[in-house]
Amino acid sequence: MAESLFLGCAFLLFVFMAGGSALAIFNFIRLKTLDQKVHQLSAILAAGESTESAPQAGGRQRPDRPAPEEESRDQETPATPRVADHEAPPPAAPPERRPFDLEALIAGQWLNRIGIVAVLLGTSFFLKYAFDNNWIGPSGRVAIGLLAGTTLIAASQWFLSRGHRYFSEGIAALGGGVLFLSLYAAWDFYKLIPQAAALGGMIMVTGALAGLARGRNSQRLAVLALLGGLMTPGLLSTGVDSQTTLFVYLLALVAGFLSLAWYSTWRWIAPIALAGVVFYFFSWYLRFYEPAKLLPTLLYATLFFVLFASLAALRSRRGATLHLEETFLVLANAFWFSLSLHLMLYDDHRGWLTLAVLALAAAHLALARRATAATTRYLFAGLALAFATAAIPIRLEGEWIRTALAVEGAALVWAGFRGGVQALRLTGLALLAVVVALLLDTSGAPERFLLNERFLAFVALVTALGSSTYWATSQRSRIEPGERRLFGIAGFAANAVAVWGLSEEVWRILGTASGGLDPRLARQLGLSLLWTLSGSLLIAVGVKKGSKALRWQGLLLIGLTIAKVFLFDLSFLERGYRIVSFVVLGLVLLLLSFFYQRGLSSDRKSSEPPPSN
Repeated sequence: MAESLFLGCAFLLFVFMAGGSALAIFNFIRLKTLDQKVHQLSAILAAGESTESAPQAGGRQRPDRPAPEEESRDQETPATPRVADHEAPPPAAPPERRPFDLEALIAGQWLNRIGIVAVLLGTSFFLKYAFDNNWIGPSGRVAIGLLAGTTLIAASQWFLSRGHRYFSEGIAALGGGVLFLSLYAAWDFYKLIPQAAALGGMIMVTGALAGLARGRNSQRLAVLALLGGLMTPGLLSTGVDSQTTLFVYLLALVAGFLSLAWYSTWRWIAPIALAGVVFYFFSWYLRFYEPAKLLPTLLYATLFFVLFASLAALRSRRGATLHLEETFLVLANAFWFSLSLHLMLYDDHRGWLTLAVLALAAAHLALARRATAATTRYLFAGLALAFATAAIPIRLEGEWIRTALAVEGAALVWAGFRGGVQALRLTGLALLAVVVALLLDTSGAPERFLLNERFLAFVALVTALGSSTYWATSQRSRIEPGERRLFGIAGFAANAVAVWGLSEEVWRILGTASGGLDPRLARQLGLSLLWTLSGSLLIAVGVKKGSKALRWQGLLLIGLTIAKVFLFDLSFLERGYRIVSFVVLGLVLLLLSFFYQRGLSSDRKSSEPPPSN
């Protein structure tokens, strides 16, 4: 059963690589045809230039001094302007396209490549038949596999020297796969060598393929070598916890291939390596992790994170814009590492988790400051913001989360104005909007009036919104009209949230009223008085500051109060509460009307020109 499984895996791998080789043959044929056409075009251009520079056949050379008749003839006939030495020659006529010769393509190239694949398949069938009939023993089978893999890798170099690049890569990958399977069979199936020897052999195969990839500057061959290296721990697994062996091997493998990616333009090496590391890390974690292994596991996870983060950091320092694959690498690396930290530290070491997340925020902020490309700066700055925001709910709970988020939103808006970065300002406003949504949850109402965590969150949010509006007003000329409207909405929200928070406090304190007062009626009267005073204050400040927006907000709140008094208080409040509500509202409206008209008339007088004599 084991032999059949091994031979089946070898056969499937061989068929897969044969298909890849056939595809490589097709790509090679296309490139070969294009190369021939380029050579033909170059030859035609060279022949045209030599014809123009050589004298015509059978004619005599033109003398240095033309005869008088020739000189007059030259003067009468306009000469063709000569092309300066530094100017490009006129484009030559396109070469005549030769008809497509399908017969030559099939007989001369396709049959040759298909024949190679057929021979390899026939050989594999013969070996399988010999193995099934026990013609060759275990040692001979392993030896044949090792010899075949080595021969295929050597043959790939022969094909490469004759210009068959794609075909040679397929042959080299096939040889590497045969070597991996042979070493695995020698250890697991036939017990011919110990596990350490099989591991060393697979490392040597991986190193040889990586060296070939480096020498040939082939990313495809490097990817195949990396996949072989990542397969090694899975092939040699015994189901026993070998944390140090596994992670040290992966660290060495990743460091080697990331160095290859750094010294080349290969983009897929790092993402594939990260996928393999994440797979093995969480596979080991879910099966073998326990709190006693916290420190070494945390150390290995940090080393993996630093390795992958260093590649993106070095590229950003070099001034290069990160490609899509590298951007994905940065985001995926930050995500898996933060997830692993959360799994290991959240339950028993939340304080250390908070420090670790803040350290990640500081590190990404430093990378953002050192990056030269704008998109890279935004990427690292966004990650820094995400980590700083994530630290808040880790360490804080309840209303303190909302307070901290409000402070962070104000800090982002300030940093956006200070640094002239619109994205930071808009992110800060979005974070403040999130805090408004979080305050809609009124569960866990406090007991003390004003001196409670929820009201502190309201104060922090009102301060953040008001400060943001003030900064936008002071730099009004530097922001776009659409952004000015957003900050105008923020100013309106600041007043609305202030009234909202005070209304909650009045509702709560009057709900516990004593001394013969009905809590339900006292709450309604308290809200009417609060809204009346708040609207009056907004109108007074708007008149004094000359702010039309503040005056309209005050008028809107007063209008809401009038609707409440006439539609609700008149119907549901008892006589005493109703009298107080209407009298206070009426007196306030009269005073507001007087001061409003007085303020507007003084504004008109100050704006009128002085009378002329």
